[in-house]
Amino acid sequence: MMIIGAHMSVAKGLEKAAKDVVAMGANTMQFFSRNPRGSNFKIYTEEEISRFQAIRKEHHFGPLLAHAPYTLNLASDKEKVYDFARMVIREDIARMDALEIEYLVFHPGSHTGIGTEAGIQNIIAGLNQAITGEEKITVLLETMSGKGSEIGVTFEELQAIREGLTHPERVGVCLDTCHVFSAGYDIVNHLDEVLEEFDRVLGLPLLKAIHLNDSMMPFGAHKDRHATIGDGKIGLSALLHVLMHPKLRGIPVYLETPLDDDGHKEEIQMIKEVIYESSGD
Repeated sequence: MMIIGAHMSVAKGLEKAAKDVVAMGANTMQFFSRNPRGSNFKIYTEEEISRFQAIRKEHHFGPLLAHAPYTLNLASDKEKVYDFARMVIREDIARMDALEIEYLVFHPGSHTGIGTEAGIQNIIAGLNQAITGEEKITVLLETMSGKGSEIGVTFEELQAIREGLTHPERVGVCLDTCHVFSAGYDIVNHLDEVLEEFDRVLGLPLLKAIHLNDSMMPFGAHKDRHATIGDGKIGLSALLHVLMHPKLRGIPVYLETPLDDDGHKEEIQMIKEVIYESSGD
């Protein structure tokens, strides 16, 4: 069974978001762990959490993915920025783990001039102070497009982060199709080779989630501009190949395309129909 969902707003609460997932025809979701452009986070009552968990179980949701805020930069050498990032990743790992969320994904960060190696060392230190090893949640490093001084553009950079961790077993990878395409990994014409390279550098068992996004920008542009499925430079055929690839089956997929809930509902239905027709079942 395909596990597919979209990025959902939790502004009206977790229970409302879970009900919207069901109405959408999805069986998982992604949501921000806190304000994506700030520091505030919502405190949920025990009653709401209980109703949220009941909906998850009743409708057999797949793994849920929390997304850390964009303001988090663990690669920074600026004391105020770095201290904030350390606090956020530490708090959000604990908060999402307590909610029984399976995954927390974050953008590794931008070194803003100190160099990739130094930025990676900051990320390692930031994760080591946040992950105890006792958590059930898995933290995911997201593949990045390579704009500016972003870290996580290559599989080797992600592996360098994991190699320095005290608890690497608690850290996996989220592959964003728009980002890797823009970073120069040709998932349109050479998906098999890209997956082979991922397996060689990181190991495919570390791939825990996929952000399924088309790209407004051409291959290798190093720019992060998501497009709706089939309306970008990656195209519907290539993205369906990702969904149906035998090495990727069972990995949960999350849409981050520029649509509202109704648009995502239509997008998910379209994907299901095309896959059903393609499979010949």
